[in-house]
Amino acid sequence: MTVTTGDNGPCWLLTGGAGYIGAHIVRAFGEHRLRVVVLDDLSAGIRDNVPADVPFVEARLQDEDAVRSTIREHGVTGVLQLAAKKAVGESVENPVLYWDENVGGFARLLDVCTQEGVERYLFSSSAAVFGNPPVEFVTEETPAAPMSPYGETKLVGEWMLRDLATANPKVRWSALRYFNVAGTASPELADRSVANLVPMTFERLTGGSKPQLFGDDYDTRDGSCIRDYIHVVDLADAHAAAAARIDEGPLGEVYNVGRGEGVSVKEVFDTVRAVTGMDFEVDVVGRRAGDPAAYFADASKIRDQLGWTAGLDLTEMVTSAWDGWQKTH
Repeated sequence: MTVTTGDNGPCWLLTGGAGYIGAHIVRAFGEHRLRVVVLDDLSAGIRDNVPADVPFVEARLQDEDAVRSTIREHGVTGVLQLAAKKAVGESVENPVLYWDENVGGFARLLDVCTQEGVERYLFSSSAAVFGNPPVEFVTEETPAAPMSPYGETKLVGEWMLRDLATANPKVRWSALRYFNVAGTASPELADRSVANLVPMTFERLTGGSKPQLFGDDYDTRDGSCIRDYIHVVDLADAHAAAAARIDEGPLGEVYNVGRGEGVSVKEVFDTVRAVTGMDFEVDVVGRRAGDPAAYFADASKIRDQLGWTAGLDLTEMVTSAWDGWQKTH
């Protein structure tokens, strides 16, 4: 795949750009003619996800020399921080790892960027900052009360940018709190991990096992968790919209990124059945630590301020993901 990025104007450093979401952001930036250079340690990313015409640096966030030389060589003026550990369950089991990577790594990155005069930041945050919110339809003003170390580290990342902007009034930043991501733009960019519900379901189906339902006794319409699912293509476009307009909007803002509707796990299974043509039963297992019952996004703020709305539905997410799964497995 070839991506054509802008030849002039600001250059964005995209950390974690070789991963599933990062690869789609690279694609979206190319479509919006935004220059980008990718930095990724390939601990979870795939080198082939980054097109040959996009500069790539293999390094960790903690490698200050590599970050500094990348900023200088490519004239980086903005940073989109995507690199992070992201499994809720793993964060509960190994919280120190998540604090070290997600907070410590980001702190090292910000330190170098500050020294090099970078003043534009986009932060990949998460709806996990809300924890188990008191309302199902959450706005950016809904109190943040994360239930997992993963969610805590994302909230701390937002605070770090807020404090950086307080110290330096020239700093502009946005944090995008996105919800459950699925789908793919093309088969080769499909989510190859099995940490998310849709690929997890595909893995068990193609392996001859029943998909797992983590709890069927929640206080929801069908007993399973309810979430807001967003197509990764829409999510990537939201990042591009934030980057393109960061100098036009407020100095620092947090945005929900979702479709604004809740879908239960059982309803996702029904969509998988319809798309794959496979009928199946599920294994009901215990709840996962840190999983709230239900919440979904009020995404009106990002619509009103950045002109972004989600355009792809759950069937399109599952259909593209299934196509990708069949071709990459």
